[in-house]
Order: sequence, then C-alpha cells, then structure tokens
Amino acid sequence: MTAAVGAPLWPGPENEAVPELSIVIPCFNEEENVRAIHAAVKAEAERHARSHEIIFIDNKSTDHTRALLRQICAEDGATRAIFNNRNYGQMRSPTHAIYQATGRAVIGMCADFQDPPAMIGEFMRLWRGGAEVVLGQRRSERASPLTRFIRAAGYGFLGRFADYPVIPGATGFGLFSRDVVDALATWNEPEPFFRGMVVEGGFRIAIVPFNRPERAAGETKNNLRTLADFAISGIAGSSKSLLRWPIKGSIYAGLATALLLGGALAAHLADGPGWALLFLAAQAGMFAVLLLFLGLIGEQVRMISERTRNVPLVIEEARLNFPAGRRAPVDRRQFGTEEA
Repeated sequence: MTAAVGAPLWPGPENEAVPELSIVIPCFNEEENVRAIHAAVKAEAERHARSHEIIFIDNKSTDHTRALLRQICAEDGATRAIFNNRNYGQMRSPTHAIYQATGRAVIGMCADFQDPPAMIGEFMRLWRGGAEVVLGQRRSERASPLTRFIRAAGYGFLGRFADYPVIPGATGFGLFSRDVVDALATWNEPEPFFRGMVVEGGFRIAIVPFNRPERAAGETKNNLRTLADFAISGIAGSSKSLLRWPIKGSIYAGLATALLLGGALAAHLADGPGWALLFLAAQAGMFAVLLLFLGLIGEQVRMISERTRNVPLVIEEARLNFPAGRRAPVDRRQFGTEEA
C-alpha cells in the first residue's frame, strides 16, 4: 500500500501510513463469497481511494471461510482479518471491526454482494463533498412477504418511539468519516445499533438509494430471530420515552378497566354472558401491552448493566496482517485525522 504524501503515520514499529479508506466486511460462513467480494472491493478501492485497507471480521465460521481469509491475507498486505472467539451477532462484531479501522473514511458492507461494491465510488464522492456519513438506503429487495412485513413493522415501531428521526430502509451499508467513528467509539454502547447512532449523533448524512440485489451465493444468515434482535436492540438503545410509557399505559389501563367493570356489571344485570368474555379479552390485551413495554425497559436496564460492566464488544481469537503497532483495543485518539 502506497502512502500519500503527508499522510499521518501509525505510531508503531512499522510506521504504517494511515489509509484514506478502510473497508470493513463482517462474515459468517461465507466461503462461497469471500474471494469474490475481496476481488471486487479491492478493484473499487484502488480505483477510488489513494490508499486503502480491507478488514474482514469472522464471527466464528464453521466452514472454510477462515482458511480462505488466511490465504487472502497472505496474498494481499492491505487486507487484514479478525477472528472472533465466538459468534457475537450481527451488531457487535461489525462495529468492533469499524473501531479497529484507521482510514480517514470507513465503509461497512456485507460479504454477500447485497451491498454493491460498485457504490463505493459514489460514497467516496459524497464524502469528499462534505458528507460525514453516507448511508445506502434499500429501495427494493427480493424478500418474502413476512420478512418485508416484519421490517416495515420494525421501522414503524422504531420511528414511533426513537428519540431521533429514523431513515427507513437504511442498512449497515454506509461510509463513516474518521471523526464519526472516533466520536461513536466513545459511546460505550453494549449493543451498538450503528445505523441509529449516526443519526442520533447529528452528523451530516447523505442518502444513496439502491435496489438491493440477491445474494451472490450461499444462504442468508438472517431469520426471524435475528430481525427481532435488531428491532429490540434498536428500540431499547434509542428510546428514552419508553421509560415513561408504562406510567401512561397504566393510567389508560386503569380508565379502561373502570369502564369495562361498569360494562361487565351492566352485562351481568342484563344477563349477557358475552360481555364477560369481552372484558376478559380486553384485560388480556392490556396485560400484553404492559408486558411488552416492561420487557423493553428490562432490555434497557440490561444495557445499563452492560455499560457498567464495560464488557468488550468481542474477544478476539486472532488477527492477521495488522502491523505490529496495532493491537486490540485500538485507541484512535492517539493520532489525528488531518488531510493526506
């Protein structure tokens, strides 16, 4: 990797120049895609950035992904890899890798080609034009009706309760400036909902709509459980108003209960058993709503507990091709972000 003139140097034995662009690619059982995505991303990075690094982070794959990453790192000195000691999910693992990147701009994208490498050039153009964050916004995607419904419901619920505007269709595919990454790294989020954090931070955001293609190969790792995980973590980590909703809900539930008691009494006097069933159904519905909010608040309490424990996002089993001066955890405050 050729250093740009005047680029800041990493304070380590190898004096590695800080790259203009870092590309982070999380993967789990992606043996069918890692070589192809590396070649595609490498070509785009060489075309649109003066210098670059590519960081794969593997979430404890059980196929040949790690063996292929070892080969790629041996062949390309600008490609690095982090191997987690277990699967930390789709939020913690990518965020950890983003925090290990040192580029003046950092792009996060999937390994399955559903985040098109061809958009890297447009991301870089908008970043050079002054955007601090560039987000890919999914305009369309081939997915099952159930998956589309769950995503729409999740975005709707998050938009209703989040303490910041929600960008529908925004995924983890995006570019983040050095200042943005350094700022968010100080937040100490135990379950970092990165696409929400960049909005909450008030950064200058540019949106690039795109039609999301199908996976190039392999099977999706997303399912109802992972989608629910995203939704719960996003809502619990971004909504302070949820703490007040059980209080409001209890007031409304009390009023509704009083009305239902009056209706039940009237039904009893009129010998109408149907009203009793309606009363029971309404009570069950109210309890369900209250339990939902209590569960979300419990999730927030769990996050507070995780912050006080200061648990790392991931524990690394190994890292490949990182210069000797770069060891986890990276403290990016020790060097600047001046222009190359």
